[in-house]
Amino acid sequence: MERIIIHSDLNNFYASVERILHPELCGKPIAVCGSKEERKGIVLAKSEEAKRFGVKTGDTVWQAQKKCGGIICVPPHFEEYMNFSRRVKRIYADYTDLIESYGIDECWLDISASTRIFPPYTPKYVEVNGEKFYSEGYLRFLGDTIRERVKKEIGVTVSCGVSFNKVFAKLGSDLKKPDGTSVISKLNYKSVVGGLPVEDLLFVGKATREKLRSMGLSTIGRLACADKNILIDNFGKVGETLYIYARGEDNGQVKHMDEKREYKSIGNSCTYPQDITDLTRIERLLYVLAESVAARLRETEQGLADTVHLWVRKSDLSDVSVQKKVRHTALCGEIANHAFELFKSNISAPFSVRALGVTVSGFDNGVSQITLDETYGNYQKLEKVERCVDEIRKKYGYDKLQRGIVAEEPSQMRNDIKNSHLIKPANFEDRSIKKDIKNGGNFDN
Repeated sequence: MERIIIHSDLNNFYASVERILHPELCGKPIAVCGSKEERKGIVLAKSEEAKRFGVKTGDTVWQAQKKCGGIICVPPHFEEYMNFSRRVKRIYADYTDLIESYGIDECWLDISASTRIFPPYTPKYVEVNGEKFYSEGYLRFLGDTIRERVKKEIGVTVSCGVSFNKVFAKLGSDLKKPDGTSVISKLNYKSVVGGLPVEDLLFVGKATREKLRSMGLSTIGRLACADKNILIDNFGKVGETLYIYARGEDNGQVKHMDEKREYKSIGNSCTYPQDITDLTRIERLLYVLAESVAARLRETEQGLADTVHLWVRKSDLSDVSVQKKVRHTALCGEIANHAFELFKSNISAPFSVRALGVTVSGFDNGVSQITLDETYGNYQKLEKVERCVDEIRKKYGYDKLQRGIVAEEPSQMRNDIKNSHLIKPANFEDRSIKKDIKNGGNFDN
Protein backbone atom coordinates (compact mmCIF):
# COMPACT_ATOMS: atom_id res chain seq x y z
CA MET A 1 0.00 0.00 0.00
CA GLU A 2 1.23 3.51 -0.80
CA ARG A 3 2.64 5.79 1.86
CA ILE A 4 0.61 8.74 3.13
CA ILE A 5 2.78 11.82 3.63
CA ILE A 6 1.30 15.19 4.59
CA HIS A 7 3.20 18.45 4.26
CA SER A 8 1.69 21.21 6.39
CA ASP A 9 2.47 24.87 5.81
CA LEU A 10 1.13 27.45 8.27
CA ASN A 11 -0.24 30.34 6.21
CA ASN A 12 1.33 33.80 6.65
CA PHE A 13 2.47 32.45 9.99
CA TYR A 14 4.10 35.46 11.66
CA ALA A 15 1.30 37.77 10.50
CA SER A 16 -1.35 35.26 11.63
CA VAL A 17 0.13 35.05 15.12
CA GLU A 18 0.30 38.85 15.34
CA ARG A 19 -3.43 39.00 14.60
CA ILE A 20 -4.18 36.53 17.37
CA LEU A 21 -2.10 38.65 19.75
CA HIS A 22 -3.67 41.88 18.44
CA PRO A 23 -7.26 41.20 17.21
CA GLU A 24 -7.62 44.83 16.13
CA LEU A 25 -5.34 43.96 13.18
CA CYS A 26 -7.80 41.43 11.74
CA GLY A 27 -8.94 42.24 8.22
CA LYS A 28 -6.24 44.87 7.73
CA PRO A 29 -3.15 44.69 5.50
CA ILE A 30 -0.21 44.05 7.83
CA ALA A 31 3.46 43.18 7.44
CA VAL A 32 5.84 41.84 10.06
CA CYS A 33 9.05 43.79 9.47
CA GLY A 34 12.55 44.06 10.84
CA SER A 35 13.81 47.26 12.39
CA LYS A 36 14.42 50.17 10.00
CA GLU A 37 16.65 51.79 12.63
CA GLU A 38 18.92 48.74 12.58
CA ARG A 39 18.70 48.63 8.77
CA LYS A 40 16.89 45.30 8.84
CA GLY A 41 13.72 46.91 7.53
CA ILE A 42 12.43 44.16 5.27
CA VAL A 43 9.12 42.29 5.18
CA LEU A 44 9.40 38.96 7.01
CA ALA A 45 5.72 38.01 6.56
CA LYS A 46 2.55 39.62 5.26
CA SER A 47 -1.20 39.12 5.53
CA GLU A 48 -3.40 38.05 2.62
CA GLU A 49 -4.71 41.63 2.36
CA ALA A 50 -1.16 42.96 1.91
CA LYS A 51 -0.35 40.17 -0.53
CA ARG A 52 -3.20 41.31 -2.80
CA PHE A 53 -1.39 44.63 -3.22
CA GLY A 54 1.74 42.81 -4.37
CA VAL A 55 3.65 43.01 -1.08
CA LYS A 56 6.26 40.24 -0.99
CA THR A 57 8.49 38.72 1.64
CA GLY A 58 11.88 40.42 1.29
CA ASP A 59 10.45 43.78 0.21
CA THR A 60 11.90 46.76 2.03
CA VAL A 61 9.49 48.65 4.27
CA TRP A 62 9.34 51.57 1.87
CA GLN A 63 8.58 49.21 -1.03
CA ALA A 64 5.73 47.63 0.95
CA GLN A 65 4.35 51.06 1.85
CA LYS A 66 4.55 52.18 -1.77
CA LYS A 67 2.60 49.11 -2.92
CA CYS A 68 0.05 49.33 -0.12
CA GLY A 69 -0.44 52.81 1.33
CA GLY A 70 -2.45 51.65 4.34
CA ILE A 71 -0.19 48.78 5.34
CA ILE A 72 0.46 48.39 9.07
CA CYS A 73 4.04 47.35 9.91
CA VAL A 74 4.58 45.50 13.18
CA PRO A 75 7.81 44.20 14.76
CA PRO A 76 8.44 40.44 15.05
CA HIS A 77 7.90 38.49 18.28
CA PHE A 78 9.93 35.33 17.73
CA GLU A 79 9.25 33.77 21.12
CA GLU A 80 5.52 33.91 20.42
CA TYR A 81 6.01 32.31 17.01
CA MET A 82 8.01 29.50 18.59
CA ASN A 83 5.29 28.96 21.17
CA PHE A 84 2.55 28.72 18.53
CA SER A 85 4.70 26.40 16.44
CA ARG A 86 5.12 24.04 19.39
CA ARG A 87 1.36 24.06 20.03
CA VAL A 88 0.64 23.11 16.42
CA LYS A 89 3.16 20.27 16.56
CA ARG A 90 1.43 18.89 19.64
CA ILE A 91 -1.67 18.47 17.46
CA TYR A 92 0.38 16.68 14.81
CA ALA A 93 1.74 14.39 17.52
CA ASP A 94 -1.80 13.10 18.16
CA TYR A 95 -1.59 11.40 14.76
CA THR A 96 2.05 10.33 14.39
CA ASP A 97 5.50 10.58 15.91
CA LEU A 98 7.05 10.82 12.45
CA ILE A 99 7.15 14.62 12.32
CA GLU A 100 9.98 16.36 10.48
CA SER A 101 10.21 20.12 10.78
CA TYR A 102 11.11 22.26 7.78
CA GLY A 103 11.52 25.56 9.52
CA ILE A 104 9.25 27.05 12.15
CA ASP A 105 6.06 26.92 10.06
CA GLU A 106 6.33 23.77 7.94
CA CYS A 107 6.36 20.03 8.73
CA TRP A 108 6.18 16.67 7.03
CA LEU A 109 4.02 14.02 8.71
CA ASP A 110 4.06 10.33 7.83
CA ILE A 111 0.64 9.00 8.82
CA SER A 112 0.87 5.74 6.86
CA ALA A 113 0.46 3.68 10.02
CA SER A 114 -1.99 6.07 11.70
CA THR A 115 -5.16 5.82 9.60
CA ARG A 116 -6.99 4.12 12.48
CA ILE A 117 -6.78 7.44 14.38
CA PHE A 118 -9.10 9.12 11.86
CA PRO A 119 -12.58 7.70 12.64
CA PRO A 120 -15.33 7.57 11.61
CA TYR A 121 -14.31 7.76 7.96
CA THR A 122 -13.54 4.24 6.70
CA PRO A 123 -10.59 4.06 4.28
CA LYS A 124 -11.73 3.83 0.69
CA TYR A 125 -9.72 2.36 -2.12
CA VAL A 126 -9.56 2.38 -5.89
CA GLU A 127 -8.37 -0.76 -7.66
CA VAL A 128 -6.31 -0.39 -10.83
CA ASN A 129 -4.86 -3.41 -12.63
CA GLY A 130 -5.29 -5.50 -9.52
CA GLU A 131 -3.50 -3.00 -7.26
CA LYS A 132 -5.28 -1.06 -4.51
CA PHE A 133 -4.75 2.66 -3.98
CA TYR A 134 -6.27 5.07 -1.47
CA SER A 135 -9.08 7.11 -2.98
CA GLU A 136 -8.49 10.83 -3.52
CA GLY A 137 -11.47 11.63 -1.27
CA TYR A 138 -10.02 9.64 1.61
CA LEU A 139 -6.61 11.29 1.30
CA ARG A 140 -8.25 14.71 1.21
CA PHE A 141 -10.23 13.83 4.34
CA LEU A 142 -7.01 13.08 6.22
CA GLY A 143 -5.47 16.44 5.33
CA ASP A 144 -8.71 18.31 6.06
CA THR A 145 -9.00 16.68 9.49
CA ILE A 146 -5.62 17.97 10.62
CA ARG A 147 -6.12 21.34 8.92
CA GLU A 148 -9.46 21.96 10.64
CA ARG A 149 -8.10 21.00 14.06
CA VAL A 150 -5.25 23.49 13.78
CA LYS A 151 -7.64 26.26 12.74
CA LYS A 152 -10.13 25.50 15.52
CA GLU A 153 -7.71 24.93 18.39
CA ILE A 154 -4.83 27.30 17.54
CA GLY A 155 -6.52 29.96 15.43
CA VAL A 156 -4.13 29.89 12.47
CA THR A 157 -4.76 28.35 9.06
CA VAL A 158 -2.63 25.72 7.37
CA SER A 159 -2.35 24.43 3.83
CA CYS A 160 -1.82 20.68 3.46
CA GLY A 161 -0.38 18.62 0.64
CA VAL A 162 -1.15 14.91 0.80
CA SER A 163 0.93 12.55 -1.33
CA PHE A 164 2.94 9.34 -1.43
CA ASN A 165 6.32 11.07 -1.01
CA LYS A 166 7.79 14.14 0.66
CA VAL A 167 8.57 16.13 -2.47
CA PHE A 168 5.06 15.94 -3.94
CA ALA A 169 3.50 16.55 -0.51
CA LYS A 170 5.55 19.77 -0.26
CA LEU A 171 4.52 20.75 -3.78
CA GLY A 172 0.87 20.04 -2.93
CA SER A 173 0.83 22.34 0.08
CA ASP A 174 1.67 25.23 -2.25
CA LEU A 175 -1.23 24.56 -4.64
CA LYS A 176 -4.13 25.75 -2.45
CA LYS A 177 -3.30 28.70 -0.24
CA PRO A 178 -4.49 29.75 2.17
CA ASP A 179 -6.35 27.07 4.14
CA GLY A 180 -6.65 24.31 1.56
CA THR A 181 -5.81 20.63 1.01
CA SER A 182 -4.33 19.30 -2.23
CA VAL A 183 -3.92 15.62 -3.10
CA ILE A 184 -1.16 14.32 -5.38
CA SER A 185 -1.64 10.57 -5.50
CA LYS A 186 -0.12 7.75 -7.49
CA LEU A 187 -3.20 7.84 -9.68
CA ASN A 188 -3.25 11.56 -10.50
CA TYR A 189 0.31 12.83 -10.10
CA LYS A 190 1.16 12.94 -13.80
CA SER A 191 -1.85 15.08 -14.63
CA VAL A 192 -1.47 17.32 -11.55
CA VAL A 193 2.31 17.80 -11.60
CA GLY A 194 3.35 17.36 -15.23
CA GLY A 195 2.33 20.79 -16.48
CA LEU A 196 3.57 22.79 -13.49
CA PRO A 197 6.59 25.12 -13.93
CA VAL A 198 9.84 23.36 -13.12
CA GLU A 199 10.59 25.93 -10.40
CA ASP A 200 7.63 24.60 -8.39
CA LEU A 201 9.72 21.51 -7.63
CA LEU A 202 11.54 21.44 -4.31
CA PHE A 203 15.08 22.88 -4.50
CA VAL A 204 14.70 24.42 -7.97
CA GLY A 205 15.60 28.10 -7.58
CA LYS A 206 16.35 30.85 -10.06
CA ALA A 207 19.73 29.65 -11.31
CA THR A 208 18.65 26.05 -11.81
CA ARG A 209 15.34 27.15 -13.34
CA GLU A 210 17.09 29.24 -15.97
CA LYS A 211 19.56 26.49 -16.78
CA LEU A 212 16.77 23.91 -17.08
CA ARG A 213 14.73 26.24 -19.27
CA SER A 214 17.73 26.77 -21.54
CA MET A 215 17.72 22.99 -22.00
CA GLY A 216 14.03 23.05 -22.96
CA LEU A 217 12.92 21.67 -19.57
CA SER A 218 10.40 24.31 -18.49
CA THR A 219 7.89 21.98 -16.80
CA ILE A 220 8.15 19.18 -14.26
CA GLY A 221 6.76 16.78 -16.85
CA ARG A 222 9.52 17.61 -19.31
CA LEU A 223 12.13 17.24 -16.58
CA ALA A 224 10.70 13.82 -15.72
CA CYS A 225 11.15 12.70 -19.35
CA ALA A 226 14.66 14.13 -19.73
CA ASP A 227 17.82 12.07 -20.20
CA LYS A 228 19.17 11.43 -16.71
CA ASN A 229 22.77 11.30 -17.91
CA ILE A 230 22.48 14.74 -19.52
CA LEU A 231 21.10 16.13 -16.25
CA ILE A 232 24.00 14.61 -14.33
CA ASP A 233 26.50 16.03 -16.83
CA ASN A 234 25.03 19.52 -16.33
CA PHE A 235 24.23 19.50 -12.60
CA GLY A 236 26.22 16.66 -11.03
CA LYS A 237 24.46 14.80 -8.22
CA VAL A 238 21.83 17.54 -8.05
CA GLY A 239 20.77 16.60 -11.58
CA GLU A 240 20.05 13.03 -10.57
CA THR A 241 18.12 14.24 -7.52
CA LEU A 242 15.95 16.54 -9.63
CA TYR A 243 15.27 13.70 -12.08
CA ILE A 244 14.13 11.43 -9.24
CA TYR A 245 11.97 14.16 -7.69
CA ALA A 246 10.24 15.03 -10.97
CA ARG A 247 9.36 11.37 -11.62
CA GLY A 248 7.80 10.88 -8.19
CA GLU A 249 10.51 8.43 -7.17
CA ASP A 250 11.58 10.17 -3.97
CA ASN A 251 11.85 7.61 -1.17
CA GLY A 252 13.03 10.01 1.52
CA GLN A 253 11.80 9.06 4.97
CA VAL A 254 10.09 11.43 7.39
CA LYS A 255 12.25 11.61 10.47
CA HIS A 256 11.05 10.79 13.97
CA MET A 257 10.15 13.87 15.98
CA ASP A 258 12.99 13.11 18.44
CA GLU A 259 15.60 12.37 15.79
CA LYS A 260 18.55 14.71 15.67
CA ARG A 261 18.46 16.97 12.66
CA GLU A 262 21.43 16.83 10.29
CA TYR A 263 22.95 20.20 9.46
CA LYS A 264 25.07 21.05 6.43
CA SER A 265 26.17 24.32 8.00
CA ILE A 266 25.52 26.48 11.05
CA GLY A 267 25.86 30.23 10.92
CA ASN A 268 24.59 33.68 11.75
CA SER A 269 24.74 37.09 10.14
CA CYS A 270 23.93 40.60 11.31
CA THR A 271 23.22 43.94 9.66
CA TYR A 272 24.50 46.93 11.62
CA PRO A 273 22.86 50.34 12.24
CA GLN A 274 25.91 52.18 10.88
CA ASP A 275 28.58 51.12 8.42
CA ILE A 276 31.70 49.67 10.04
CA THR A 277 34.98 51.22 8.87
CA ASP A 278 37.31 50.24 11.72
CA LEU A 279 39.25 46.94 11.74
CA THR A 280 39.15 46.66 15.53
CA ARG A 281 35.35 46.87 15.50
CA ILE A 282 35.22 44.21 12.79
CA GLU A 283 37.13 41.84 15.06
CA ARG A 284 34.75 42.50 17.98
CA LEU A 285 31.67 41.95 15.83
CA LEU A 286 33.07 38.71 14.44
CA TYR A 287 33.47 37.48 18.03
CA VAL A 288 29.78 38.21 18.69
CA LEU A 289 28.82 36.17 15.64
CA ALA A 290 31.27 33.39 16.49
CA GLU A 291 29.75 33.17 19.99
CA SER A 292 26.36 32.36 18.51
CA VAL A 293 27.76 29.93 15.94
CA ALA A 294 29.85 28.01 18.48
CA ALA A 295 26.92 27.82 20.92
CA ARG A 296 24.62 26.53 18.19
CA LEU A 297 27.22 23.98 17.12
CA ARG A 298 27.49 22.60 20.64
CA GLU A 299 23.72 22.61 21.04
CA THR A 300 23.07 20.65 17.84
CA GLU A 301 25.72 18.06 18.76
CA GLN A 302 27.22 17.93 15.28
CA GLY A 303 30.70 17.56 16.70
CA LEU A 304 33.51 19.76 15.39
CA ALA A 305 33.69 21.79 12.17
CA ASP A 306 36.59 21.87 9.71
CA THR A 307 35.57 24.85 7.56
CA VAL A 308 34.94 28.49 8.49
CA HIS A 309 33.09 30.79 6.08
CA LEU A 310 32.94 34.59 6.11
CA TRP A 311 30.32 36.70 4.37
CA VAL A 312 30.71 40.47 4.05
CA ARG A 313 28.16 42.90 2.65
CA LYS A 314 29.66 46.30 1.86
CA SER A 315 27.83 49.61 2.03
CA ASP A 316 27.33 49.53 -1.75
CA LEU A 317 25.45 46.20 -1.22
CA SER A 318 28.12 44.14 -2.97
CA ASP A 319 28.94 40.82 -1.28
CA VAL A 320 32.17 38.93 -0.60
CA SER A 321 32.03 35.25 0.46
CA VAL A 322 35.17 33.29 1.33
CA GLN A 323 36.07 30.19 3.31
CA LYS A 324 39.02 28.19 4.61
CA LYS A 325 39.76 24.71 5.93
CA VAL A 326 40.81 24.68 9.59
CA ARG A 327 41.65 22.25 12.35
CA HIS A 328 38.44 20.67 13.64
CA THR A 329 37.00 23.04 16.22
CA ALA A 330 33.90 24.14 18.10
CA LEU A 331 35.57 27.01 19.95
CA CYS A 332 34.33 30.57 19.60
CA GLY A 333 37.81 32.03 19.78
CA GLU A 334 39.17 29.85 17.01
CA ILE A 335 36.16 30.44 14.76
CA ALA A 336 36.37 34.21 15.31
CA ASN A 337 40.12 34.30 14.65
CA HIS A 338 39.76 32.34 11.42
CA ALA A 339 36.95 34.65 10.29
CA PHE A 340 39.04 37.71 11.14
CA GLU A 341 41.99 36.34 9.16
CA LEU A 342 39.68 35.78 6.21
CA PHE A 343 38.49 39.37 6.49
CA LYS A 344 42.01 40.83 6.61
CA SER A 345 43.11 38.65 3.68
CA ASN A 346 40.19 39.52 1.42
CA ILE A 347 38.96 43.01 2.34
CA SER A 348 41.32 45.88 1.70
CA ALA A 349 41.26 49.21 3.51
CA PRO A 350 39.52 51.55 3.31
CA PHE A 351 36.31 49.58 3.66
CA SER A 352 32.73 50.27 4.66
CA VAL A 353 30.85 47.20 5.91
CA ARG A 354 27.07 47.01 6.26
CA ALA A 355 26.70 43.38 7.39
CA LEU A 356 28.77 40.37 8.45
CA GLY A 357 28.12 36.64 8.57
CA VAL A 358 30.05 33.72 10.03
CA THR A 359 29.26 30.07 9.25
CA VAL A 360 30.93 26.73 9.95
CA SER A 361 30.55 23.45 8.08
CA GLY A 362 32.25 20.10 7.57
CA PHE A 363 30.99 18.51 10.77
CA ASP A 364 32.64 15.34 12.06
CA ASN A 365 29.71 14.16 14.23
CA GLY A 366 32.13 13.42 17.05
CA VAL A 367 34.45 11.03 15.22
CA SER A 368 37.56 13.19 14.71
CA GLN A 369 40.83 11.95 16.16
CA ILE A 370 42.06 14.08 19.06
CA THR A 371 45.60 15.30 18.42
CA LEU A 372 48.32 15.51 21.06
CA ASP A 373 48.01 19.28 20.92
CA GLU A 374 44.31 19.06 21.74
CA THR A 375 44.82 16.44 24.44
CA TYR A 376 47.62 18.15 26.32
CA GLY A 377 46.92 21.71 25.29
CA ASN A 378 44.09 24.04 26.21
CA TYR A 379 41.44 22.87 23.74
CA GLN A 380 39.42 20.64 26.05
CA LYS A 381 39.66 23.13 28.91
CA LEU A 382 38.44 25.94 26.69
CA GLU A 383 35.55 23.83 25.43
CA LYS A 384 34.47 23.08 29.01
CA VAL A 385 34.61 26.79 29.80
CA GLU A 386 32.43 27.66 26.79
CA ARG A 387 29.87 25.02 27.77
CA CYS A 388 29.76 26.53 31.27
CA VAL A 389 29.19 29.94 29.73
CA ASP A 390 26.28 28.47 27.75
CA GLU A 391 24.66 27.22 30.95
CA ILE A 392 25.17 30.49 32.84
CA ARG A 393 23.65 32.51 30.01
CA LYS A 394 20.75 30.11 29.75
CA LYS A 395 20.01 30.60 33.44
CA TYR A 396 20.80 34.27 34.01
CA GLY A 397 20.68 35.92 30.58
CA TYR A 398 23.02 36.46 27.64
CA ASP A 399 24.46 39.76 28.81
CA LYS A 400 25.44 38.55 32.29
CA LEU A 401 28.71 37.06 31.06
CA GLN A 402 30.76 38.54 28.23
CA ARG A 403 34.21 38.28 26.72
CA GLY A 404 36.41 41.29 27.27
CA ILE A 405 36.69 41.99 23.55
CA VAL A 406 32.89 42.08 23.23
CA ALA A 407 32.52 44.23 26.34
CA GLU A 408 34.51 46.89 24.48
CA GLU A 409 31.56 47.10 22.06
CA PRO A 410 28.64 48.30 24.27
CA SER A 411 26.09 48.08 21.45
CA GLN A 412 26.68 44.32 21.24
CA MET A 413 26.50 43.45 24.94
CA ARG A 414 22.85 42.40 24.68
CA ASN A 415 22.97 41.21 21.08
CA ASP A 416 21.97 37.58 21.64
CA ILE A 417 22.06 36.64 17.98
CA LYS A 418 21.62 32.93 18.65
CA ASN A 419 18.22 33.31 20.30
CA SER A 420 16.91 36.28 18.33
CA HIS A 421 17.44 34.89 14.82
CA LEU A 422 15.24 32.03 13.66
CA ILE A 423 16.69 29.78 11.01
CA LYS A 424 14.71 28.42 8.10
CA PRO A 425 16.21 25.63 6.05
CA ALA A 426 18.11 27.10 3.14
CA ASN A 427 17.40 26.31 -0.46
CA PHE A 428 20.55 24.39 -1.33
CA GLU A 429 20.30 24.45 -5.08
CA ASP A 430 21.51 27.84 -6.25
CA ARG A 431 24.22 28.15 -3.66
CA SER A 432 25.47 24.59 -3.95
CA ILE A 433 25.70 24.74 -7.73
CA LYS A 434 27.47 28.09 -7.59
CA LYS A 435 29.77 26.65 -4.94
CA ASP A 436 30.78 23.82 -7.30
CA ILE A 437 31.36 26.32 -10.09
CA LYS A 438 33.20 28.92 -8.03
CA ASN A 439 35.06 26.56 -5.70
CA GLY A 440 33.43 27.73 -2.53
CA GLY A 441 32.24 31.20 -3.42
CA ASN A 442 28.88 31.13 -1.61
CA PHE A 443 27.46 29.63 1.56
CA ASP A 444 24.23 29.41 3.48
CA ASN A 445 23.52 31.42 6.61
